[in-house]
Amino acid sequence: MNNVQIAVIASAVTVLTVAGGLALAEQDKYTLSVPGGLAFAEFRGYEGWQVVATSTNAKLVAVILANPEMIAAYKAGIPGNGKPFPDGAKMAKIHWTPKMNQYFPDTTVPGTLHDVDFMVKDSKRFADSGGWGWAAFEYDAASGTFAPGTEASTPPQANDAKCGFACHTIVQGRDYVFTDYGKR
Repeated sequence: MNNVQIAVIASAVTVLTVAGGLALAEQDKYTLSVPGGLAFAEFRGYEGWQVVATSTNAKLVAVILANPEMIAAYKAGIPGNGKPFPDGAKMAKIHWTPKMNQYFPDTTVPGTLHDVDFMVKDSKRFADSGGWGWAAFEYDAASGTFAPGTEASTPPQANDAKCGFACHTIVQGRDYVFTDYGKR
């Protein structure tokens, strides 16, 4: 082998090694879970779920998404009809810090990802928290990774699958769900 061939092979090996290392360094968010048995992986594909509603406050802008089981329940009149959501119903709430739209300055749009929160109805697994399990995963933009919420989070998270129960008890009569399905 001549020097040019050796240099080409060495360069190729270096590029593949660096690319492979970067791929291994990227976080697989679906490996995360909170104590109490609620895992990010249970919500695989949430990014493509149907929008239920949006919400905003002084600090965050959010979209609330639901899986097909939850959407079907909403369309059947739950929770307004007094019936509970079925087991398997799931919601995801994605929060971003708001920013002004550069092309339409009167409009606030999602900026940096802040966190992703989940709810799942499983009356057997979460019998002592209204039949629902919750999880909050904070996003670190600098590292591009997620981590379970903690007591230091805003709002504080008990860092387990029952973290949302205390806040959601004020809507117990709505099967612990705040969000209405927006009229279409």
